[in-house]
Amino acid sequence: MVQRDGQVHIVMLPNVQQKTIKPFIEQTISKGTLIYTDEYAIYSRLDEWGYSHKTVNHSAGEYARDEDGDGFHEVHVNTMEGFWSLLRSWLRPHRGISQEKLPLYLGFFEFIHNVRKQGQALLKPLINPHR
Repeated sequence: MVQRDGQVHIVMLPNVQQKTIKPFIEQTISKGTLIYTDEYAIYSRLDEWGYSHKTVNHSAGEYARDEDGDGFHEVHVNTMEGFWSLLRSWLRPHRGISQEKLPLYLGFFEFIHNVRKQGQALLKPLINPHR
């Protein structure tokens, strides 16, 4: 999950079922939050679970939608799609990552993504955390 212009949160789930994703969503996202997804069936009960939910229909060629007519296409999942693209590009040179080690790679990439705006301000505390 990714908050627009914000933090990303990655968790490896054992499967892609609603009963598996529901607790993760409830622990991560406040009730009433507007969630944008594609039309994958796993997300179909978000409204029932207490979230506002809008979708884009990729199979119909819809990737972004302007609902209020202001010229800004606010309904999209491009932020998450862009994140996955960056992650795949970063993992590609590390061919053959084991399932056992994959959470470590994902955790590292999540950390780097979430602190990217801090830039060099983050470097000194990482190198010498006791100062």
